[in-house]
Amino acid sequence: MNGLVVRGPGTRALLWSLLVAVLVLYGFPFAYLLLTSFKTPLDTIAVPPTVLPQHWTTANYADALSRDGVVPSLINSTTTAILSTLLSLLLAVPAAYGITRFRTLPGRVFIMGALVARMVPPVAIGIPLLSMIRALGLIDTPAGLAIAHTTLSLPLSIWLMASFFEAVPDELDEAAVVDGCGRLTALWYVVLPVVTGGLAVTAIFAFLASWNEFLFALLLTSVRAQTTPIVIANFQTQFGLDWGAMTALAAIYSVPVILLTLILQRHIVAGLTLGAVKG
Repeated sequence: MNGLVVRGPGTRALLWSLLVAVLVLYGFPFAYLLLTSFKTPLDTIAVPPTVLPQHWTTANYADALSRDGVVPSLINSTTTAILSTLLSLLLAVPAAYGITRFRTLPGRVFIMGALVARMVPPVAIGIPLLSMIRALGLIDTPAGLAIAHTTLSLPLSIWLMASFFEAVPDELDEAAVVDGCGRLTALWYVVLPVVTGGLAVTAIFAFLASWNEFLFALLLTSVRAQTTPIVIANFQTQFGLDWGAMTALAAIYSVPVILLTLILQRHIVAGLTLGAVKG
């Protein structure tokens, strides 16, 4: 029958089982990383491996933070991610607004071009981008790396903001224009306050695209602007990879993203539901 909802203890137990399975699937790798960061060097290379540390220690965190280049790399990662996020929003917001409000043929071609650009693998543009950044004199700088990261996040940022602007009625802009506002004034004071959730979602994706990026950071930095993923990959000893320090720094590196997501959680939920009911 249409509209029939099956309820009962069995259905609820099945749903909870699926939820637990999904949580374990997604949460176990991070939990294992976190537990490994508290293991002794012998425990990290034990065969067979153990999930829980046999002997708990925080020495890995002290070791990771005391190494040369770790603290500067955290600063570089934060600076680069913030610059890339701001640059992505600065370019994506007016582009998406113009595309959704004027609805011209060049605008539709442009947004399709952004989708095609999103499909291009980063490795295909790595070398040309390296040449351009070097020509600008921005090699091994957070600004140069932020520009490179913006090329990754901007297409998705435009698509996300366009979808959020589509959910805002044109009548809001028209009313603002009637009251004497220009297009940019209406965008700033009328439309953007309505899509704050969309801005939060777009900012999170742009921030993560820069925060987790490895290839461009490897190509465009050497010493001064190295980010934390590059430093983590270089944690080696004469006996092999230093798993304790690597996992400890990786756990530390995860904290800002987790905190940012928790802080923007309310806006993110509002952004994801924006436009779900339209008309």
